[in-house]
Amino acid sequence: MSNAVDKLVACLQDRFGRAISVDVAFSEVTAEIAVKDVLTTCTALRDEADFAFVQLSDLCVVDYLTFGQAEWETTGATGGGFSRGVDDRKVVSTGGNERRFAVVYHLLSISNNVRLRLKVYLNEDEPIVDSVVAIWTGADWFEREAFDLYGVIFTGHPDLRRLLTDYGFIGHPFRKDFPLIGNVEMRYDAEKRRVVYEPVSITPRTLVPKVIRKDQMDHPTSGQGGSQDA
Repeated sequence: MSNAVDKLVACLQDRFGRAISVDVAFSEVTAEIAVKDVLTTCTALRDEADFAFVQLSDLCVVDYLTFGQAEWETTGATGGGFSRGVDDRKVVSTGGNERRFAVVYHLLSISNNVRLRLKVYLNEDEPIVDSVVAIWTGADWFEREAFDLYGVIFTGHPDLRRLLTDYGFIGHPFRKDFPLIGNVEMRYDAEKRRVVYEPVSITPRTLVPKVIRKDQMDHPTSGQGGSQDA
């Protein structure tokens, strides 16, 4: 690890103690905090000189509903390769998962030349967390996107409404239990002279195998920059 990473880890542990869990993988620092500590922790990370994370580079959400579940046997090579496709396995949430969603904040300290990935896990039944727009104004549309695609509620957001989906859209399309083909399809009806919505007519199939690497299972906090976890 670099001196900057070592210093950051030490400062995080000294400043927040048991209120924070710090992990380092591939020279990237990931810290986990509780939902109740978001505002106080983020304010300290921005304002205190040891951290000075004045820039929020990204905010995204990870859905861990199917984390670690494979649709093919991918731990070893086969002579015939992967099959062309399998029938869709409907993903159903049973509720009560306290760590289904993770809100991930990617922070940059320009003065200290270091980055931090901050994670907060949310209960799937009530995915609610405080908004950080008052701390980093750039979080505005990031939080709206996360609300639109995952259904995470950001308390205190000044204008929390959908950002990418159409008017009247039902559901949150980046959740793992939302069907990849959607619930409805639309077409132009010449007789009605308007666009109509109908149930999807496509038969869902999984065509691309999801490969689970053991090194990523050992370090689930690493490499989570994207919006969805593999």
